[in-house]
Amino acid sequence: MLFMNNKKHTDFGQGSIFKLILRQAAPLTLSGLAQLLYSIIDRIYLGHLPGEGLNPLTGLGLTFPIVSMISAFTQLFGQGGSPLFSIARGEKNNSKAACILGNSFMMLFASSLILTLIGYIFMRPVIYAFGASDVTYVYARDYLQIYLAGTVFSMLATGLNYYISAEGYPGRAMASVMSGAVINLILDPIFIFALGLGIKGAAIATVISQAVSCTLVLAFFFGKSADIGINIRHLTPNAKICGKIISIGFTGFVMEITNSATQIVCNRSLRTYGGDLYITIMTIVSSIRSVMGVAVTGITSGASPVLGFNYGARNYVRVRKGIVSMALMAAVYTLFAWGVILMFPSFLIGLFSNNAEANAVAVKYLQIFFMAYVFMSFQFAGQSTFMALGKAPQAIFFSIFRKVVLVIPLTLILPLYLSDPVSGVFWAEPVSNIVGGLASFLTMYFTVYRRQLLGKGK
Repeated sequence: MLFMNNKKHTDFGQGSIFKLILRQAAPLTLSGLAQLLYSIIDRIYLGHLPGEGLNPLTGLGLTFPIVSMISAFTQLFGQGGSPLFSIARGEKNNSKAACILGNSFMMLFASSLILTLIGYIFMRPVIYAFGASDVTYVYARDYLQIYLAGTVFSMLATGLNYYISAEGYPGRAMASVMSGAVINLILDPIFIFALGLGIKGAAIATVISQAVSCTLVLAFFFGKSADIGINIRHLTPNAKICGKIISIGFTGFVMEITNSATQIVCNRSLRTYGGDLYITIMTIVSSIRSVMGVAVTGITSGASPVLGFNYGARNYVRVRKGIVSMALMAAVYTLFAWGVILMFPSFLIGLFSNNAEANAVAVKYLQIFFMAYVFMSFQFAGQSTFMALGKAPQAIFFSIFRKVVLVIPLTLILPLYLSDPVSGVFWAEPVSNIVGGLASFLTMYFTVYRRQLLGKGK
């Protein structure tokens, strides 16, 4: 297996920056796609479930904010430590890096147990608050009752995977996720169709698959393969290290929490102006965005350890080259993705639904939603640079700015002034992409690239 046989890691201080980022981005993109397949495959199968109509897909869409909240804490305690881990490695301080990894592991594990308990206690009122009707609530409940049991597997597998990539083993990170995704792909039709479990079967397959990925990740860090593994002497909480992890991870946390808040506001607005059909359409559109966003996330995530390592090594020329390479790759990709969406909207929508009425209506809203998609590359490039260099406040600000200051108010205001109120919910995305993307990137360029890096050092 790739997970077991890839023994060499990448030296981020040597070679072409462009190739290093690409080498990191390719497996991370595949890894991200594999991670996404857990939910995407569920959506595809449930959108074609005979005799159930759109209700299973709508019910699944209502669970997205809760899944995003779980992901937020994964970002907080997992991704939050990986830039610090990379910087410590660049400084040749392996003991500090091991402490960061150990503390991250403990916070991921403890928070997963707490979130599982909270999820079960408040499930019913939360699902209704997120826009469920009496019909769609049943489907959302059936999925979450099982999905929440796998929270610990999901958080450890995803949160610790960032560290596998940060050690220079992106292939292993990809393989751990791919293994679970392939198992999910196999188990989904068995549980959903063959055993007749429907949405419950989708949740069972997901939990089993996440458990497999988690096992592979833990085997890496508790075995002899990792350069820096998880050791019991580094599991004692260190307040200073935990604080730094949280301060950096707060960016990703805010991004996911604001994603959750946006999904809640969108679903409630769509229920007011259109009903369950339009919540389903937003579920489809969001699914397509998730698929299209994997590569740009892979590019920026692949650049993060490269930037962090060279920043820690004070090699500022390579940091500047990394920022430029990351931004160009992200911009080219998002332009390509936008073109695909404009040319093949019906095909993409049809992957998630066999309902002709919903699919015909969805084309218009899909095209509105992606109208300014290229500007998302600027948002990603700016925030990723701030995160990779340990500049948490800036990254946090622009996460909040795009979602809380722009998307949520626009989602509430635009429907009031458009002849088609539903379209206002979808127009909020491109408007926020333009304003938020440019604000994030230009601030990074003038305050970090020009002021702090230009003309400095080797």
